[in-house]
This record gives sequence, C-alpha cells and structure tokens, in this order.
Amino acid sequence: MSRSIGCATARLNAWVLTAALTVGASLAGATSVAGATPAAGATPVAGAIPAAGTTAGATLAAGATVAGTTALAHGTTSGADLVKLKAIVNGDQRSAANKARDKYRHPVETLSFFGIRPTMTVVELWPFGGWYTEILAPYLKGTGTYYAAAMDPASKSSEDMELNDELKKLLASRPDLYGEVKWSVLAPHEYNIAPDGSADLVVTFRNIHNWVWAGDQKEVFAAAFRALKPGGVLGVVEHRNKDPNFEPKKSGEAYVGEEYAVHLIESAGFKLVGRSNINNNPKDTKDYPKGVWTLPPSFAEGDKDRARYAAIGESDRFTLKFVKPAS
Repeated sequence: MSRSIGCATARLNAWVLTAALTVGASLAGATSVAGATPAAGATPVAGAIPAAGTTAGATLAAGATVAGTTALAHGTTSGADLVKLKAIVNGDQRSAANKARDKYRHPVETLSFFGIRPTMTVVELWPFGGWYTEILAPYLKGTGTYYAAAMDPASKSSEDMELNDELKKLLASRPDLYGEVKWSVLAPHEYNIAPDGSADLVVTFRNIHNWVWAGDQKEVFAAAFRALKPGGVLGVVEHRNKDPNFEPKKSGEAYVGEEYAVHLIESAGFKLVGRSNINNNPKDTKDYPKGVWTLPPSFAEGDKDRARYAAIGESDRFTLKFVKPAS
C-alpha cells in the first residue's frame, strides 16, 4: 500500500497491536521458464528469464509439469482472454488518475504474466482503494469470481477505515460491474481470504513490506496457500531492494530483497516458476530521503526536487510467479 510514511506507520501500528493481541490470545518483457514452450495460440514471450530451479523445456499449458509440479495456469494470457483484458484496462470504468499509472504498473502485462483467465476465481490481498479492482472485477464478472481480501471492518485504525470506505465507494459506484465482488478480510485475527482450495490465482501488489513490519508475513502466505487449488498460482509484485536478501524489518523500509521474498514465500509451500522484468525501473536509485514514498505518486518531499523524482518514475519492482504444488 504505502500511500505515505505517516499513513503506513499509523496503519502498521494498529496491525502490530492487533497481531500481538491475537498471538497472545505473452507479452514484451514477460518472463518464464527457461526453454518453455508456450501454450497453443499463445504469443511467444520476449526477454525470458528462467526461474531458479525450473525445468528447461517445460510446456506452459494446462496440466503441464513445471519444476515438478502440475500447474493450472503457467502460460500467459492469450487470444480472446487477452483481448478482453486489454478492453477492460482501457475501459471508461477506470479513473483517469489510475490509467495514468499504467505506464509504471503495466496491468495488462502483469496480469497476463500471471496467466489470468475470465473463468478463474481470483483473490487480491489488500486491494485498498481498488486500483486493480477496477480491472479484476469487470474482467471476472459473470464467468469467474473476485475476492477482495480487504482491511478488517472492525479495525479502529483511521487508515483501515479510510481504505475500506474508498473500496466501498468504488463498489457502489457501478453495481453493474462490481456487484459480484466478494468481500473477505485479511487481518491478524482473520485469514479466511477465500474458501480453502477454491482459488485459481492469488495476487498481491507491493504489500510484503507491510506484513514483514508487522511480523505477520508467514501467516499471510500460509493463508494464500490454503486458499489456492493445487496447481494454483500466486502472483507477487514488490519494491525491489538493492540487496537481494534484505528483510525490511523497520517501518519505512519498503524496498524488499527479491531472494528474501522468494525464500519467504517458498517456506509456505510454494514453488517459484517465473520471474518478469515487466515492472523493472533501472532509474530507481533507492536512496531517497523518505524512501520509496519520495517517488511518484506520493512525492513525500513535496515540491523539493519534484521534477527529478518525476523523471525517475515509480519504483523498481520485482514480479514473481509461484505455484502451489499439486501434491
């Protein structure tokens, strides 16, 4: 989330307190498996980077064996499914402000790399104000299911309440598009983000640092593992630290080590099957006075050096694809 240092810290404090009480109580830039053969009809992937430990020559198709696991969605989105995704991303239901961030967030390429299909059951962890909800809910409407695993409605955190209000406002604005959204809760005392074994895809965007700050990261990924079907996919995007093994233990540290994230997620039972450079930003030097929030869209330094930070753009991010093994 990381809307600002102050907001993030306020929400973190509430999260940590609750956690303590609970404990006491194919597209350009997409990447995939080395030597992989795309599913029939899929567009060959450009700039592929092999995932560590994956099997060369694996076939990315429904039921294919990759890194010793059976996958439902190892291929990228293609054909009519991709055409629909592009149309939804370009649709008038999305705000102009959200569309303006597409050049940094690459929603078509990112979701296609994860292998989304309109018939899937998809869970988004912490959708916040609904940036991806504007895309996922209409895309899945009528043929799939979308779970918004949002903030705890009983939370007393002002930021949690604000984020839930923003999401509710979005859902109420277009019942024709958002009326089928299923609201679930991801909080220290509530990890039932979707029925066990029901999801084809779980996604999270720039959230790992929040959960690490709170010491709740293992529980979150365990919940994602339970929610997924065998062979289901977990898609992860996060700010990338210069140190691949960096663990962001302190509030305000939002850049996460990529290999740290891989080890954390695989410790929950997942297997890494792909990496992507879709959301890379080599201009990001990651050494700013107020961390990642110095960059757009937060501009935490205000007008100070604003042009410089605008020229850098949003943060450098790793994009990872994991699978829940079939057995």
